[in-house]
Amino acid sequence: MKKVFVLLLVTLSAYGTFGQANIGIAGSVSWSVMRLSAEVTLDLASAGLRLPAGRTQGESILSAGYLNLIRPGLLKLQVDSSSTISDLIERGEFSLMEIEALALGAVKTAPALSSDMRKISSSYSISLDNISSSLISHNRPSPVQRTLNPVSAPRYTGIIIIAVEDLPVHGMRGTARAVPCLFPKIWDSEMNLIYDKSMLESRYTPAVRYSQSRDIFQNNPSGLSAGLQEAVGDRPLRIFARGVFGINPTDLIIDRIDAMQIISSDDNRRLLSQGKVAVILDESALSYSF
Repeated sequence: MKKVFVLLLVTLSAYGTFGQANIGIAGSVSWSVMRLSAEVTLDLASAGLRLPAGRTQGESILSAGYLNLIRPGLLKLQVDSSSTISDLIERGEFSLMEIEALALGAVKTAPALSSDMRKISSSYSISLDNISSSLISHNRPSPVQRTLNPVSAPRYTGIIIIAVEDLPVHGMRGTARAVPCLFPKIWDSEMNLIYDKSMLESRYTPAVRYSQSRDIFQNNPSGLSAGLQEAVGDRPLRIFARGVFGINPTDLIIDRIDAMQIISSDDNRRLLSQGKVAVILDESALSYSF
């Protein structure tokens, strides 16, 4: 909490530097394309600026304001079922400098004036894949669970878990709809851990791809959208989730029989270590604004 409090003081001090300048942000997170996007806008009159002389100063205020305005959106990103990036910083597992480096590495558009010449704005885009890779620190992947009694299983090109509807919450009486995070875990119905980020071979491999229902009902031989087929191939194992788990319902539970299809062969276990996993969620869960 102390670190976040210091961060807020820094932010408020930065706003004080700009006096009464009216600068704001409209941001969104899209899990289907793994991207955080934001548009920062400055009202020129509120900063006491007039064109054309004030444009350069306006761009400077816009650039400086971006870092302070984007931080809350980054800090609230859900990392796993129990932690946001803010939680990681509180525990010393990530630093404010690292989150600022990610913010400063955003793809940026040149500042542009509004049609009425009263405002100036710039857009920023941050890859969630870049954020997830910065949060993976293991040098060797953990082994994927094996079984002493393998079953006969086809060789799949990927794994799709369908979790669109409300599902039972493990250990509770209620139901919940699955939500996305950077590193969801997969459990079987006997609560054996089937998949988590520690099993990834490379830190640059996304743990999961998120899509919506229409991406698995396309009019082509695989039935998949082009983006989803790129992630899981044209012959994926399709599984319906049986439940959700975690403080936030990000972790998925699949039937033990389905899990056996994955862990019974080297080829299918490798799908996990290579991150060839996609989760189909309700469209409403795939994006939000801040």
